[in-house]
Amino acid sequence: MPTLMVSISGIRGIVGDGLSPEVIVKYTSAYADFIEQGKVVVGRDARISGEMVKQIVTGTLMAKGLDVIDIGIVPTPTVQFTVKTLEAQGGIAITASHNPNEWNALKLLNSTGQFMSPEEHEKMKTFLSTESFYESWEKLGKREEYYQAIDNHIDEILKLKLLDTEKIRSRKFRVLLDCVNGAGVYSVPKLLDKLGCEFIPINCDKSGIFPRLPEPLPENLIDTMQAVKENKVDLGIVVDPDVDRLVLITENGEAFGEENTITQVVKFILSKTPGNVAVNLSTTRAVEDVAKEFSCKVFRASVGEANVVKKMKEVDAVIGGEGSGGVIYPALHYGRDALVGIALTLQHLAIKELSLSELKSRLPQYFIVKKKIELQNIGPDDVIRNLIFKYQNQNLNTDDGLRIDFEDHWVHMRKSNTEPIIRIIVEAKNKKLAEEIADKYVKEIEELV
Repeated sequence: MPTLMVSISGIRGIVGDGLSPEVIVKYTSAYADFIEQGKVVVGRDARISGEMVKQIVTGTLMAKGLDVIDIGIVPTPTVQFTVKTLEAQGGIAITASHNPNEWNALKLLNSTGQFMSPEEHEKMKTFLSTESFYESWEKLGKREEYYQAIDNHIDEILKLKLLDTEKIRSRKFRVLLDCVNGAGVYSVPKLLDKLGCEFIPINCDKSGIFPRLPEPLPENLIDTMQAVKENKVDLGIVVDPDVDRLVLITENGEAFGEENTITQVVKFILSKTPGNVAVNLSTTRAVEDVAKEFSCKVFRASVGEANVVKKMKEVDAVIGGEGSGGVIYPALHYGRDALVGIALTLQHLAIKELSLSELKSRLPQYFIVKKKIELQNIGPDDVIRNLIFKYQNQNLNTDDGLRIDFEDHWVHMRKSNTEPIIRIIVEAKNKKLAEEIADKYVKEIEELV
C-alpha cells in the first residue's frame, strides 16, 4: 500500500511508492491555486530524487502562471529566509528532512516564508478537489535562477547584533563537520570559513546519498563521535539533510544532547536580550530553569514548527525552538535554522571561554525517555480522554494530547498523526527515574487498551 503523509507542513512519501509525479502535480497545482499569482521560491536538499521532483514542481507552477525563483540545493531555512527577503508570494522546499534516501517531500510555505497556518492549510486543501486549470502559452510563468541565496542568508547571520565575529574568529575553533552528504555540504562550510573555523569534513561529499540513517540521533552518530575524539577538535557539528536541526558533540566525543542545543542558545540570548521564550510541549524543562535565571517566561506550543512560530509571534518571543535541535531566532527569520544555531553556539562558547563539555555541565541536567504504544482495540483519542479524567486534579495541558507536570518529572502523551500509536515522552532528573516513570505510564495505557 503506497504511503503518503499529509500534514500542515506539506506532503511526504517514498519516491515511486506514494510520492508519484501525479501526486506531486496534484499538490503543487493546489498550492499554486492557493498562492494565486506572483513568485514562488523553490529550493531542494541534495538527495538523488530532488532534481526530478524539482522539475515537476517548477513545471507545474509555471503551467499555472506563477514565476519560479530557483535557488538550487539549499537548506530549508534558506528557502524560508529567501521568501521573506525577496517578498515572494510563497516557497516550496523539496526535502524529506531526516527521512532516508528513498523519501522526498514538499514543504509548503506562505508569503512570510513560514509553514502554513492550519487555516491556510485547510484553504489549500479545498483546491485538491477542484479540476486543475492551466494557463495558455502566452500566460505561462517564467523561471529564473538565483544561486546567491545561501550567501545572502549567511551574510545576514554575520550581521546579527549579538554576533561578535572577531571574537569568534579569535578562538580559532577546530570543528569536525558531518553534513550526512545533504544540503549542509553547500552551506555550513561557507559559514565556518567566515567565522575563522578550521573544520574537518566527514560525510560531506556532493553525492546526495546518505551514508547512514540521516536523523542526527546518538545511535546514528557513533562513527562521528569517534572521529571527534580521534581528531582532537573543539566540537563536532552535525546537521540533518535540510539543515534545520543542529546537533553538537563535545570535545570528548560525547553527545551534547539535542535538548541542550536549544537550552544553551536560550541561555545566551536571554543573557543579552531578556524576553519571552516559546518552545513545544515536548521540549526539556531545562529551558524554564534557564529562563528563571533571567526572570523570563516560557510559553509552550503544540509540537510542530508552525505551532511554535505562531506562539512566538503571540508572545513576542526573543528566542524559541524545539528540543530536536531546532533553533528559531526571529531577529533573522521565523524558522528552525541550524546555520544561525551554529553561529550563536560559537558566540556563546567564545564569550564564556568554555569548552562544549564545560558549557553542558553548567546547564540544568535532565534525562528524557521516549516510548510508543501500538493501539488495536481503542482509538488514541479515547486513551487520552481516559488519562485526562484520571489525572484531572494535576497540572494538565491538553493543547496537544496530554502533558502533565509534576515536581519530579513531566510526561507528554500524544497520538501520532500517521499511525495508530501513542507516543510517551518523560523527563526526570536522572535516567533511572525517567525509565521507571515511563514504564509506569506504558502499563497504565496497556491496562486501558
